[in-house]
Amino acid sequence: FAFVAQARSWLPNPIGGIFWFGVDDTYSNCYTPIYCGTTKVPESYAVGNGDMMTYSETSAFWTFNEVSNFAYTRYNVIIKDIQAVQSELENKYFNNVANIDKEAVELYKKDVKAGLEYITNYSVNTGNETVKRWRQLYKDLFVKYMDGNIKTKVPGQRNPKVSQPGYGEDWYKRIVKETGDKFKVVGSSGH
Repeated sequence: FAFVAQARSWLPNPIGGIFWFGVDDTYSNCYTPIYCGTTKVPESYAVGNGDMMTYSETSAFWTFNEVSNFAYTRYNVIIKDIQAVQSELENKYFNNVANIDKEAVELYKKDVKAGLEYITNYSVNTGNETVKRWRQLYKDLFVKYMDGNIKTKVPGQRNPKVSQPGYGEDWYKRIVKETGDKFKVVGSSGH
């Protein structure tokens, strides 16, 4: 996991601190805002919802690890799709902070409990939204990249455009180096 702690001294302590939490590798992560005054966490982030040896399809840990581990198979192309969703969510959350702060402070000044409930609901809902979107991202990536090809939607058509990117030149050279003439086709000069 990874996190960024944001401390804003000009706001009441429960609202001034935001814990931007990411469940997995920083590069394929999505930082989700959790206000420091939050009184509970989303179920998907809760202790006991899966662990290192117990898979849970509702766990943020396992959802993020499915995406990142699938990306390792074709990282050079898959990471771009991950970063698009990462940017979409993180920008949305970042842009929401000022409005959430304003509403939370107004509530907190009138009724501390109401202010805490507001930031708790926001943090829980945002965490749930992140995991739900990441679960969908995994499904989208799997469909698009399964079997080593790349499928792209074609507007107005049922079937996608399918490309077979093959392997990079370095991989082909490695195979030749490691196997010599074992797989060479007689009368062929290339691959």
